[in-house]
Amino acid sequence: MILPIYTYGNAVLRKEAQDITPDYPELQTLIANMFETMDASDGIGLAAPQVGLDIRVVVIDIDVLSEDYPEYKGFRRAYINPHILEYDENSEKKTMEEGCLSLPGIHENVKRPTRIHVRYQDENFVEHDEWVEGYLARVMQHEFDHLEGTVFVDRISPMRKQMIRGKLKDLLQGRFRCAYRTKIPRK
Repeated sequence: MILPIYTYGNAVLRKEAQDITPDYPELQTLIANMFETMDASDGIGLAAPQVGLDIRVVVIDIDVLSEDYPEYKGFRRAYINPHILEYDENSEKKTMEEGCLSLPGIHENVKRPTRIHVRYQDENFVEHDEWVEGYLARVMQHEFDHLEGTVFVDRISPMRKQMIRGKLKDLLQGRFRCAYRTKIPRK
């Protein structure tokens, strides 16, 4: 089932998400719905707060980038209770343009470390503790930020944020167009 994407201004996007346990009701259905929603929205990542749930679940599918990044061929995973343990401050910091399904029509350059240390559980609640680098590290940082109540525009300069203030205001008021179902903030 395709779920509506909660857009900028919805309170759930600013809440810190909670860890879940293996007995979370209908988790596999939720993960399948999140993948279906992400695919229908042409996204490469989706966090549970973006579908209105303040829980620590993220889905990522970067197979679409495998022409440029062959190492991601067939890469489609769910992350349960993910946490970034540390950023490799010695790694290169790279600036790239980011967008977000919760902020349709807004794209901005964001500087992020290229290597991070993460801990998460897979769909079977098997624990993983690993260093991740490259483009996957960027996608994880973007999606895992949602679990901390952060959106990518929080990571741009105050001047850039001032320059897109009108677009952010339009989002808050539901004045935008996109090709997928959304849930705008209540007034």
